[in-house]
Amino acid sequence: MPVVEERIARLEGQVSEISVRLSGVEAAIRHLELRFDALEAKMSRQFMWLVGIQVATLLAVVTTLGGIVVTLLSRT
Repeated sequence: MPVVEERIARLEGQVSEISVRLSGVEAAIRHLELRFDALEAKMSRQFMWLVGIQVATLLAVVTTLGGIVVTLLSRT
């Protein structure tokens, strides 16, 4: 029965090789998850800056228009 034992040994070797490859894939996926998390945090910060700039611009425009309206109404 050496043929069966050789086949089993070969299969065990293949399973071991697949396990090593899967471990590498798992590590690569973890690395990508970390990079995506960092990217998400960076985008969140940039989004908050963008919203802040838009709100500040809106307030400046509204204040300017309010000043114009008050000036025009005070002339009459």
